[in-house]
Amino acid sequence: MRRFLDWPAIVGALLMAWSASAPAQDAIKDWPTRTVRIVIPLGAGGGGDIFARLLAEELQKKFGQSFIVENRPGGGLNIGGRACAESAPDGHTLCVMSSEPVVYNQFLFKSLPFNPEKDFEPVTNLFINSVALVANSKLGIKTIPEMIALAKAQPGTLSYGTFSFVLVQYMEKLKKREDIDIVRVPFRSGNEIVNAIMSGTAPIAFLGLANMLPQIRSGHITGIALNSYSRSPLFPDIPTLKEASGEDVPPTWFGLFVPAGTPRPIIQKLHAEVVRITGDPGWRQRNFIDRAIEYAVGPTEEFARFVVESRKKAGEIAREAGIQPQ
Repeated sequence: MRRFLDWPAIVGALLMAWSASAPAQDAIKDWPTRTVRIVIPLGAGGGGDIFARLLAEELQKKFGQSFIVENRPGGGLNIGGRACAESAPDGHTLCVMSSEPVVYNQFLFKSLPFNPEKDFEPVTNLFINSVALVANSKLGIKTIPEMIALAKAQPGTLSYGTFSFVLVQYMEKLKKREDIDIVRVPFRSGNEIVNAIMSGTAPIAFLGLANMLPQIRSGHITGIALNSYSRSPLFPDIPTLKEASGEDVPPTWFGLFVPAGTPRPIIQKLHAEVVRITGDPGWRQRNFIDRAIEYAVGPTEEFARFVVESRKKAGEIAREAGIQPQ
């Protein structure tokens, strides 16, 4: 028996599918259509938080919608990572995250509330954080050997703060090699660490220069070594960590992500605006160079490859250190 296609029904179904997809396409075209939140897994007042707010201000000017920064600190930066991963992938949640939740935490925790390899879409790297080993100037130390000597003279009395997984490993290796006791104290924001350095409750830290520029300039905090690719133009007398100790430690970075499944046209639109904003010479001078952070904005595909390579390197560091996820 010959079968005939029900062309009216087929055409009707196609028209219904087209009409259903049209609003979705319009939403992408008109993005953003409401307030956009920028999740950051750190507390307010730190370098990453300040940068996110500066970027939010410019995006708000461009798109005419509110861009608000939502701080979600705690849990080894996993609370903010989860908030990003569980958000609707509609372009109205952006995430400014450091390398820790995206790259390193999967080697530190047996169970994560998100999948760092599948739950985030990279947009662009933002900056390399010029993280410095510093101390309260009252300690009277200016070099790593002097820090070691003080720790040996006052065993069990010194503590330090940092968010960086690789710098924790650096300190653990140093402690083991030199047989010293410096205890790590957890913090929720760079601002908290600065307060702890100044008060003496945790007088040593590995922290981004952007968090403590006034205190270093005033002499209240002493820079010992900089974990960066090169010396900072603002503090050229502070040697790199490699110069100071021979250790080659990967620098910390901050990148812009969105929840997985966010439409590609929205990612492209967002990326283009970030490139435009950060490419302005005056904006770059004020918010990168003058704040001692290194410009790292680039193509989305290049950043995606960088994240994969960083994760591979993180796995190597974890294996070499014999780290067992907790």
